[in-house]
Amino acid sequence: MPSSFISLGISEARVAKLESIGFTEPTAIQEQAIPQLLAGADVLGQAQTGTGKTAAFALPILERLDLNDDSLQALILTPTRELAIQVGQALRSFNTKPGAKILTVYGGSAIDRQMIQLDRGVHVVVGTPGRVIDLMERGKLKLDKLAWFVLDEADEMLNMGFIQDVERILVTTPSTKQSTFFSATMPPAVKRLVKNFLKSPVTVKVETQDSTPTRIDQQIYLVPYHLTKEEALLPVLEYEAPTSAIIFVRTKDSASRLTEILQSSGHSVDEYHGNLSQSQRENLLRRFRNQQVRWVVATDIAARGLDIDGLTHVFNLDIPDDPERYVHRIGRTGRAGKKGIAITLISGKERYKLRQLEQQVGMPLPPQPLPNVAQIQERRIGRFTEQILEALTGERLASFLPLVSQLVEDYDPQAIAAAALQLAYTQLQSDKAEQAALQVLAKQPHSPSGRDRDRDGGSYNSGRPIKRGQSGYRGDGGGRSGGNRDGGGRDGGYDSRRPSRDRDRSSAPVKY
Repeated sequence: MPSSFISLGISEARVAKLESIGFTEPTAIQEQAIPQLLAGADVLGQAQTGTGKTAAFALPILERLDLNDDSLQALILTPTRELAIQVGQALRSFNTKPGAKILTVYGGSAIDRQMIQLDRGVHVVVGTPGRVIDLMERGKLKLDKLAWFVLDEADEMLNMGFIQDVERILVTTPSTKQSTFFSATMPPAVKRLVKNFLKSPVTVKVETQDSTPTRIDQQIYLVPYHLTKEEALLPVLEYEAPTSAIIFVRTKDSASRLTEILQSSGHSVDEYHGNLSQSQRENLLRRFRNQQVRWVVATDIAARGLDIDGLTHVFNLDIPDDPERYVHRIGRTGRAGKKGIAITLISGKERYKLRQLEQQVGMPLPPQPLPNVAQIQERRIGRFTEQILEALTGERLASFLPLVSQLVEDYDPQAIAAAALQLAYTQLQSDKAEQAALQVLAKQPHSPSGRDRDRDGGSYNSGRPIKRGQSGYRGDGGGRSGGNRDGGGRDGGYDSRRPSRDRDRSSAPVKY
């Protein structure tokens, strides 16, 4: 209830604003962090994406802004442009003071406009390290009166090579400022940063095991040796029929290839990776949020900018090398108290990675075979039945009643209903996507050579080698492509003609 935020020290006006946008009670990380930040303590927050950490650091800042002073009072650093945009949007949505000036700065946007706004006075800047340093070097972004500093996703800053830039910014800030660091994990470099720049920090923490496995149904599918992973994905997609999904791949080339396969199979899907321009990314995000495209195939780095409400599924075409990355991926679904489904395809030689995932999430992840034709058709009939029941209460039903009255004069009502259902279901069966999935399942396995079996290291079958007569499983099946990994170098594969600090990688979404 709104009084819960009031009890944390948030003003009544802001609580009313929060309630109007759907924030009725604080999350665990907000309950822990907000009182400490309002009291002036430095805070180290350990929480995954989707726990509400943006509001945890944003609300205390907005509560204490001095609108009579046009100098920069708060700086929030994010590893990517998309995350900067999201945090900036969150601050504006939480704001109740018309005079509060919030500016988002990142590579790829017009720096001249940002300099003009800074000259006019800005209270809060949300930005990526490269662009912040550029503006500092130009004498436009001045930190001498900074009261609050926030480092969001510190571990991602480290992964993307931005820690030195962060340190360069921090050493120019006043020692009197209040600092807040948020990080999902605590690698040694982040611990050193905490030791050097936080003053007796209060640690607030939300345990991963309390948030991820319980709200997300994690499923593992085995890829038969005679299918590529791209092929194996088709029957899984047909079985699940996700309303909104992100499909993770390793490389930009893999994203393009899989998108082409899915589009040719009749699916509503597009690709999202580092080769896209900023305008292309924003256009795709808009289409995705408006449900004009159902699924997005994305690389890890690019997908950190995909914050989509109501995402029902996450698919992993490949198991990430870092188990923490798996947690970041599947955390895109199952948000705001909703359930989510995370599906991962594995090959025989990836069984050691599966064991690592099981250790990471603290639960067994038993592999299962691909859904068969009967299972897919049963699911489809179930969805068809739901559509019929929904149509029975629809507004258009009355327009067909005269035709039904005419037909019942000569035919049995049950026969009429059955004929109508047959016609409708026949149209469903002619669906291009279903046909593509069924063609995959109709492919006959061939006997793999001994060399293939040795190369793939056997198959994953409850930790035991497959026996004669059982279905074998292929190696990586096309999971890796010959293309470069997304985000090579500091700038994540953007236009090489742009200065390096004007190109910031894309990011993970946050729950406000």
